[in-house]
Amino acid sequence: MANITTAFVKQFGNTLNLLSQQKGSRLTNAVSLETGSFGEEEYFDQYGEDVANVKIARNVDVEYAADDYKRRRVSFTDVYWAKLIDKEDKLAMLIDPTSGLMTAGAYAIGRKIDDMIITAFSGTANTGKAGGTSTSFTAANQIAVGAAGLTLNKLIQAKELLDAADVDPDEERIFVLAASQVSDLLNISEVKSMDYNTQNALVEGKINTFLGFRFIRTQRIDLTGTTRTCLAYAKSGMLLAKRNDMNAKLDVIPTKHYATQAYASISCGATRMDEAKCVEVACLES
Repeated sequence: MANITTAFVKQFGNTLNLLSQQKGSRLTNAVSLETGSFGEEEYFDQYGEDVANVKIARNVDVEYAADDYKRRRVSFTDVYWAKLIDKEDKLAMLIDPTSGLMTAGAYAIGRKIDDMIITAFSGTANTGKAGGTSTSFTAANQIAVGAAGLTLNKLIQAKELLDAADVDPDEERIFVLAASQVSDLLNISEVKSMDYNTQNALVEGKINTFLGFRFIRTQRIDLTGTTRTCLAYAKSGMLLAKRNDMNAKLDVIPTKHYATQAYASISCGATRMDEAKCVEVACLES
C-alpha cells in the first residue's frame, strides 16, 4: 500500500504533485445553497400552486384559496478527512508535505459533497411537516436509455419535460454528464455547428451551454453496467445545506510521538426540492 514515503528525496521530487483527480466539488455552485444551519436536521418550506376564483355575483362571500404549504427535511452528515504525518517523514522530504496534503483533503471533501448531491437527486426525499413522508423520484421524468448514448433527441426531451412542468425558463438549468456523453455531443452536428451554438465546441473540446443547459462534467454520476445516468435539472430543484464552511486544522499530536495531524471537515446535507424540476437521462456507454 502506497504511503507518504513515496515522496521522499530519493524520488527526485521537490514538490508534492497531486495525481489526476476531480479537484473538489463541481456541483456546489450548481444547486441552491443554504448556509448557517443548526441541529441534526433542517426544514425548508415550499409553497405549491394556487387557483384563482371567479366572482359570479354581487356581494357574494369571498372564497379563499386553499393552503398548499409543503416542506423538505435535510439530515446533516459530518464529513471529514484526516492524515497523520510523522516528524521523520517531514525531515526526510525536501518539502513540508502538509500544504499539498491539505489541498488533497479539501478535494476529497468536495468530491464527497458531489456524491451526496448526486445520491439525493434520485433518492427518496423526506417531505411533510416533520419530514416523515417519503417522496420518490418521478418515473415520468426518467428518459430511457433506448440503446443509445446522449442524443439531441434526449436533450430535447429533457428540455420538454422541464418546460411542460412550467419550470421558469429564465432559471439556470444544469446538465450533469460524464466524458462519454461529452464525446456523444461533440459528434452531433447541431452542437458542432456555429449556426446552432455560439461556442466552437470542436475547437475547445468541451460543451459549455446548449439548448438552455449549462453542462458540468463529472465521472461520479452513476454508471450501472453500460448505462450512465445523467442529470438535467433547474438549479432550485436541488438543495445543499451546510452548517458551516469547511474547517481545516493542523495539530501536533503528543500521543503519536508529536506527529502532525492534518484534518478537514464539514457538516452538510442535500435533498431534491422539486420532482418536476429534475430529470434523469439514461445513456448507453461502451
